[in-house]
This record gives sequence, structure tokens and C-alpha cells, in this order.
Amino acid sequence: MVIFENYSHSSMIPSFLYPSSLSSSSSSLSSLQFDHATYDSSKSNNFLLPSSSTNGVVSKTNIMVASPSEKIKMYSPAFYAACTAGGMLSCGLTHTAVTPLDLVKCNMQIDPAKYKNISSGFGILMREQGIKGLFKGWAPTFLGYSAQGAFKYCGYEFFKKYYSDIAGPEYATKYKTLIILAGSASAEVIADVALCPFEAVKVRVQTQPGFAQGLSDGLPNFVKSEGVMGLFKGQVPLWGRQIPYTMMKFASFETIVELMYKHAIPTPKDECSKTMQLGVSFAGGYIAGIFCAVVSHPADNLVSFLNNAKGASVADAVKKLGLLGLFTRGLPLRIVMIGTLTGAQWGIYDAFKVSVGLPTTGGVSPATQPKE
Repeated sequence: MVIFENYSHSSMIPSFLYPSSLSSSSSSLSSLQFDHATYDSSKSNNFLLPSSSTNGVVSKTNIMVASPSEKIKMYSPAFYAACTAGGMLSCGLTHTAVTPLDLVKCNMQIDPAKYKNISSGFGILMREQGIKGLFKGWAPTFLGYSAQGAFKYCGYEFFKKYYSDIAGPEYATKYKTLIILAGSASAEVIADVALCPFEAVKVRVQTQPGFAQGLSDGLPNFVKSEGVMGLFKGQVPLWGRQIPYTMMKFASFETIVELMYKHAIPTPKDECSKTMQLGVSFAGGYIAGIFCAVVSHPADNLVSFLNNAKGASVADAVKKLGLLGLFTRGLPLRIVMIGTLTGAQWGIYDAFKVSVGLPTTGGVSPATQPKE
């Protein structure tokens, strides 16, 4: 393609990394006659930007397309700071809000004889611990998933850009899904190291009566019992749960949102209201969450089992739960929980991005929009 004949691929950003559509002057752009293109490397933050114009009018020898006009420069330190803050809010708040569901799920996984189903599980916890007991473990949940969300979302944006630069614009656009999968997996490896100690304390507090009331006494009790490294006993199973979950979360979300804007919503994304765009983010996130729950559920059962029992192994978990139990025990509740979580996370994350002047995530990129 002639537009890629001359470029510095280390500084160019593939068009799919700009989820916002073009400016409203699409009709004037579509009428231009293009016969040659060059890349002005001084415009390193704009993909296919006019080297001789700032209003969308391009010369015959410099064919570029305007990038979104945003308050924060894309892929700048301020951009990554915004993604970090948005990730903290989206994961920390949502996971804390569904603590009662998580509490029932963990107890169903650990003691299925006592907690046979969702309704009886809630009933038992209400009788034994009261309403206050339903939020047991909220502090390690909030801190752990806030840290995880910060690394997850900021890391995803960073690695997606990083791998796109390595591949170059043409291959990055062609293999968009593979880059999303690689970027999300890389981010989650780091994010789970931050999450793991808090997850270990959370599970122990929620499933062992009398162990601790919360994080302040649960963390020192855990360290006293199993040492500092005991906090990372569930690291590998946590990776096994979270990495497939996150890969599915980001890849399916971006695909679903793109399909929704292409086939379900008659109005182009850039012409939709911000409320409509955030609604699409929530809907796409909820659907993606269902896939995430199914993919990551066996590892979730392992994480709960290993963090509850001192000295337990994966073989012990498989023996007690059974292979079928690893895939099915607590799954309906987790689908509801993760679907709601994922939808709310994308809604909060994109709402925060919009509030600071960034575009919502996903949608039809300029390169893939149909020509008029």
C-alpha cells in the first residue's frame, strides 16, 4: 500500500489504536483524490496526519487523516496516568461492591456440603454473621483489586502500543486481535503480582471463621502462620485464572463493541452521544464477562481451595472437588458476578476517560470505516 512506503515504524501508531472516529468533515475528506503519501515523522503522535494542514485539508502529495482531537495527548505520561486512575476506580469499586456475591461463591467452593447453592449460602451467612458479615473481606478486596486494576488497564494500553510499534502499522492492523491478546496477557502478569497477597488474605478471612475480622489483623495472622512467601502460594493458579480471563476480557470486549457499532447501531460512533457510547461499553463488557467467567472458572476454584487450606496442593483440590466440579462448582453465580463486574468496569473506565477528555474504548477505527 502506497501510504506505508515511507515511514518510521517505531513512531507510527496503527489506526486501530485511535478508537474515535474522524472529525465531522468526512465528506470533504472522502472527496480528496489520493495518488501518493508520505509520513511526516515530526507528527509522531498522529497516524496519517496532514503534514501541511491542521484542519483536515491535505495536499496532493501528503495524504493524511486527522486523528481525534482530545484534551490529553494520546500515549503521553498524562494518558497513562489517566488509564491508571481509571483502572483503579473500575476494578477497586466494582469488586468491593460485589463482596457479598464473592463471599458466597468462595464458601460454596470451599464447603459445598454446607453452602449448597446461592440462596442457601446467603441465608446461612445472614443467620451466622448478619448483614455486616456479607461484606467481610472488603478491605483486601478493595486494595488488591485497585492495585490490580491500575496495572491491568495502564499496562494494557502500554503493551498494546508497544507491540503495535514492533509489528508496524500494516501488520498491527492486520493482526489486531493477536496484539490485544498479547498486550492484555503481559499487563495481567504484572497486575497479578500486586493482587496475589491481598487475594490470599481475602479468601482466608472470608472462609475460615475466627481467623480474622479483616485486613488489619488478617495480614499479620497470615504471615505469622505461613510466612511472607505464603502470601504468594496461589500466584501460579491466580495467573491461570486471571490471564485467560483478561485476554478474553479485552479481546472479546473490543470485538463485541466494534460489531455493535458496525451492525447494531445505525449511527457512527463519533456521532453517538457520550451516554450512548458508555451504554455500549457496559453492554459489551457484560457480554465479554460471561465468556471470561467460563474460561477462568476452574482456576478460580483452585485459587479459593489453595488459599483456604494450609499446605494444600493442586492435586488435593482436584481430588476433593473432582474434575467436573472444577469447571461447574459456583459457575452460575460467578457468571452473574463477573458479567456485572466486567460491564461495570468498562463503564467506569470509559466514563473516567471521557471525563478527562479521552475517547471511549473500542469501536470502528478510521481505517475500517466504510467509504461514502
